[in-house]
Amino acid sequence: MPKYMTKQRKLLLEYLSRHADEKLTARQIEQALSGEGVSISAVYRNLSELEKDGRLRRVGQSGSREAVYQYADEAHCKDRLHLSCEKCGRTYHMNLPGAEMLINNLAQSDEFTIDKANTVLYGVCRECKES
Repeated sequence: MPKYMTKQRKLLLEYLSRHADEKLTARQIEQALSGEGVSISAVYRNLSELEKDGRLRRVGQSGSREAVYQYADEAHCKDRLHLSCEKCGRTYHMNLPGAEMLINNLAQSDEFTIDKANTVLYGVCRECKES
């Protein structure tokens, strides 16, 4: 983590933590923080640093060259499998018993160890399925 916390980084972290279940582009973040005086270059610079620090996850978007970012510094996010809705884009944390059963089955049957924090399963959430 950087030795100092700039005003822009603080604003960015506060915004990302309030939107931890969303994947956001740098442009979306910049637009949300433009009234606070946060420039697009400051957004990119801070996103890069936060990603290096493990506080942010960068994910490629299907059908786009633009990356999306998701805050990953919350305690409930660490060491959890993630479920991502392909319709609304929300991210959910898989319940621990279900995740552990899946991970243990893969470890035993395929001798494969999963990096939980960086694993995302894609599908459709209950709300999108019902609408």
